[in-house]
Amino acid sequence: MIRPLATLALVAAASVSAAPSAAQSSREPYPGFDAYVTAALKTFDVPGAAIAIVRNDSVIYARGYGIRDIDKRSPVDERTLFAIGSASKAFTAASLAMLVEEGKLRWDDRAAARLPGFELNDPAATRELTIRDLLSHRSGLARGDLLWGAAMFDRREVLRRVRFLEPSWGFRAQFGYQNLMYMAAGEVVREVSGASWDDFVARRIFAPLGMSSSSTSITALPSQPNVASPHMRVDDTLRVVPWRNIDIVGPAGSINSHVLDMAQWVRLQLGKGRYQGKQLIRADLVEEMHTPHTIIRIDTAQARLNPDTHFSTYGLGWFLQDYRGKKVVHHGGNIDGMSALVAMLPDERFGMVILTNMNGTPLPSALMYRTFDAHLKAPAKDWSAEIHRNTQRQLARARETAQRRLSERATGTTPSLALERYAGTYADSMYGQVKVSSEGGTLRLTMGALYEGPLEHWHYDTFRANWAQRQRGRSFVTFRLNASARVTGLEIEMGGGTIEFRRVPDAAARTADGAR
Repeated sequence: MIRPLATLALVAAASVSAAPSAAQSSREPYPGFDAYVTAALKTFDVPGAAIAIVRNDSVIYARGYGIRDIDKRSPVDERTLFAIGSASKAFTAASLAMLVEEGKLRWDDRAAARLPGFELNDPAATRELTIRDLLSHRSGLARGDLLWGAAMFDRREVLRRVRFLEPSWGFRAQFGYQNLMYMAAGEVVREVSGASWDDFVARRIFAPLGMSSSSTSITALPSQPNVASPHMRVDDTLRVVPWRNIDIVGPAGSINSHVLDMAQWVRLQLGKGRYQGKQLIRADLVEEMHTPHTIIRIDTAQARLNPDTHFSTYGLGWFLQDYRGKKVVHHGGNIDGMSALVAMLPDERFGMVILTNMNGTPLPSALMYRTFDAHLKAPAKDWSAEIHRNTQRQLARARETAQRRLSERATGTTPSLALERYAGTYADSMYGQVKVSSEGGTLRLTMGALYEGPLEHWHYDTFRANWAQRQRGRSFVTFRLNASARVTGLEIEMGGGTIEFRRVPDAAARTADGAR
């Protein structure tokens, strides 16, 4: 595995007046703002959040709300560290922009030419895929996140195995969010600059912006005294969960920061690459990152929730849309127990950062729209209530789906075979091996470092995996049998899709059946 080289020491020497004055930090930016945020935390059941607001190159407000940990009850402040998740992608795009500015790279260079041995499943896509494509989610590939999410391989091996991920639609045909392509983009940074993505971001972005508390790995957090704990609903109960190490796919989402540090990043973006009198990224390259590259279809639910949005696109590391006639540049982030949002109105020289310690919450979006309305002096709308109602409808549909699955369960069935006959090793070209063992009358499945747990019989030859790390949820596992009542493979339902693994014959099977 490529270890992150970024450390706090790399950026500690940079000194920036990041914080607003005491008078600014204690003064609400808009009447009733703090009360609204506090009420919104309760509405969405979010333990804690921090917000920074930038206007005209000044950090006009920064404050924490709620608590860092439901067990320890420590308060959140403007220097509490959170994961920013996929808001990290814009840092990867900016890193490549710097290399473009130096003449070491072009946006339309072929990715395979910059990454020796890099291949996609489709040879034509391998031949045509560019750096620009890596950054704009139009590779034709569905997510394939288990390839990095199960923590079975290092970055190089994950990148090699991408060739086994079959396309879900045509190359450049539509938007398809893709973390693996951002991991590849981070490897381009390494190949071209000679420094790891982690080290490049620390030296070229964190240091000049004075982001001295920010890091690209959770390995930097134990020495920090002011860190939020991730929270998730596990079995309908709010719980603290461990920080998740995602260094493998770091360029897609591993940055940790606080709102004062992130406000400097917003200042750089609003300043078109200029920060404290120094042009860190050429203005036209910032504009390129803020320019639409891939159209995103607005569905009916979106249009009903926000009729003021008429287009939605993706640039290079940023989502782009309109709101009340203004261009919005933004990117959210979600990783285990954390949700974040960076959002800007560039023409207004206005932006904000919202960091929370709750998994997958829409709270940041609600606060973004509420703050935009206040800044634009638009009629106040209770976005918190509106988005919460929409979220509750989605949860109701999810519960209906789960109930339907339960109603489809055939009662009174038993597995076709004795449990020990399901035990063995199963393999897939892309995802590697999973192992099923039989212990004390129970099957257990192990897939990488994060997915391990007992298999509960569901019906026929389908079992439900109850993962030991309960925040991973549950998955259905179905074994395939041939006409000789021999197990030939299994299927795991995860993330809305199904992954198929073939059984690897053991020595006894090879002796009995001959070479396969």
